[in-house]
Amino acid sequence: MRNTIKVLAMLFLGLVVCGGTLLHARPAAAESTLDVVRKRGELICGVNGLLPGFSFFNAVKEWEGLDVDLCRAVAAAVLGDAKKVKFVPLTPPQRFDTLRGGTIDMLASNSTITLQREAAGLQFAIPNYYDGQAFVVAKKLNIANAASLLSKTVCVLKGTTHQANMTAWFGARRLTVVPMQFDSQDEMYDAFLADKCAAVTQDSTALASSLVRRGKAAEYMMLPEIISKEPLGPYVRRGDEQWLDVVRWTEYAMLEAEELGVGKSNIDHFLETSDPRVQRLIGGAPSGGGRSAEDQLRSNDPAVQRLLGVIPGNGQALGLDEKWAYSIITQVGNYAEIYDRNIGAQSALRFARGINALWTKGGLMYPMPLR
Repeated sequence: MRNTIKVLAMLFLGLVVCGGTLLHARPAAAESTLDVVRKRGELICGVNGLLPGFSFFNAVKEWEGLDVDLCRAVAAAVLGDAKKVKFVPLTPPQRFDTLRGGTIDMLASNSTITLQREAAGLQFAIPNYYDGQAFVVAKKLNIANAASLLSKTVCVLKGTTHQANMTAWFGARRLTVVPMQFDSQDEMYDAFLADKCAAVTQDSTALASSLVRRGKAAEYMMLPEIISKEPLGPYVRRGDEQWLDVVRWTEYAMLEAEELGVGKSNIDHFLETSDPRVQRLIGGAPSGGGRSAEDQLRSNDPAVQRLLGVIPGNGQALGLDEKWAYSIITQVGNYAEIYDRNIGAQSALRFARGINALWTKGGLMYPMPLR
C-alpha cells in the first residue's frame, strides 16, 4: 500500500513539474493588429494594384480606388491620418498567404467573400462592393452569348473563384471551354488582346475597368450572362476580433454617413452648435449662420451625434478615439463620395450604383446601427 501511495505521489509530482515547465514555456500572447499599427504609425494594406476604380497607381504616381480609400479610411480611424498607409500590390495567388503570414495588416484586393477562404484561417470583414462574373469578347468574333464559347479558350486568373465558377456554369449546361490560366492581371489581358483567347472572364467591373485603362473598350463587348455572385470585401486574419471590428465598422461608418447626409463638404455644419464638446472636437468655435432648419434638425439627431463623437461611446467600444468616424469622413468621405470619384459619375468608368446603392434606394448597402 505504501509503495502504491509512493508511486502515485511521484507521478503527481512529475505532472506538477511538467505542467510548470509547460506553463513557463508558453509564449506570450501576440500583440493585436491595432496595437502593432499604432506602434508602427502606419497601416500596411494589401491591394490588387492593377484595377482602375479599385486599386491603381495612377499617372501622377498616386494610389486611387475604392479599395484604396477603404484602407485610407481605416488609417484615419486608427491613426487620425488617412495618409499613413503603405500599399502593397499582390497578385491573386499571393494575396491570402501574404495576409496569413502577417506581412500586411489587412487585404483590400477586390476579393470575393467565400466560405472556404474564411474557413482557412481568414475572416472577411464586410462587403464593400457587390459584383458578378462575366465574359468579354472581341466584337469582330460575333459571339452573342456565353454558350457560343463552346470549346473555345478563355483567359482566367489563377487564385480566383473565376475558373471554378466558369467550369460549374458550363458543366451544368453540358458544355466545355478551355481555360488558359495566368498569374497576373497584365499577363492575362496582354494574352487576350493578342487574340490568344476568345474571351476573358472576371468580375464585370474589373473587365470594364481593365479595358478602359487600355483604351480598348470600343473594340470589345461584355456578354449578357452574369454567372456568379461576387460580394467583394476586405479580409483580416482570424482570431483578432478587435481589428476585425475596426475594419468592419469603418465601412459601416461611411455608409451611415451617406445615409444621414453627412459628407466632407458639410460635416462641420452639423457641428455648428454651442455644445462645448463639439467645439473641442473640431478645435474651435462655431462659425454660425447660414444653417437651414433641416441642418439644425439633423445636427440634433442622436444618430448624427453618435457618428461624429458628440455622444461618446463608439470610439471607446472599438478602442479608438471618439472622433474616429469624424476623421474618416473629413479625410476620405462617405461611401457615396468614394464611389462617385472612383467608379461612379465623377470617374472615367461611370458605373451606376445599381445594387451597390443604399438599401433606402433599392440597393444592398445597409449600415448596421452605430450605437
